[in-house]
Amino acid sequence: MIFELFATIPYATELLTISVIAIFMAISPGADFVMVTRNSIFYSRSAGLYSALGVSTAIWIHVAYSIAGLAIIISNSIILFSIIKYMGAAYLIYIGWKTFTSKSLMNLDEALEKQSLSNTQAFKIGFITNVLNPKTTIFFLSIFTQLVTLETPLWLQLVYGVIISFAHLAWFVVVSFCLTHPVLLKKFQNSKSTIEKVVGSVLIAFGLKVALVSND
Repeated sequence: MIFELFATIPYATELLTISVIAIFMAISPGADFVMVTRNSIFYSRSAGLYSALGVSTAIWIHVAYSIAGLAIIISNSIILFSIIKYMGAAYLIYIGWKTFTSKSLMNLDEALEKQSLSNTQAFKIGFITNVLNPKTTIFFLSIFTQLVTLETPLWLQLVYGVIISFAHLAWFVVVSFCLTHPVLLKKFQNSKSTIEKVVGSVLIAFGLKVALVSND
């Protein structure tokens, strides 16, 4: 009865579909997750939270060009898509290499003293990682061409943006809080060198994977 009533609400099915997809998009492993994980573990909870904020803010760049119809242009332009793709790949490989080759410190206190990442820097890292991810571009292209119709009001499209952005923010805030729990941080401290190598390698791998993404 409730579902039947819900189905009668204009755009209810569209809203529900996009909400579910937004949640799965946020929690699916990817460059955003690895970057928030990196900043949370190696720097601080604050760095992780601001990285999460950067990711969720970058979502609005994708929302803006999708509403404006530019996503289709980007998808159909080999040059534009390639610029975004290779810039994103280069950035991930660069951060991955820095993480992989960083010198391990003796303890967590020293790490926090010698390695610092301002809130602004953390925000920028999260923002750039998401905004230059071609897979995110493809995701928004599919959302705004296959699910959102020409009749969908602008205000509702903005609501979709809020949902997608909030889903990412909420998920990565949870990730940051969990990873910076004192018990986990103690374990990370004992395996910091190994974790640096693993996280660095994963970021490099994501960078190479991004470079091979096709806009077909």
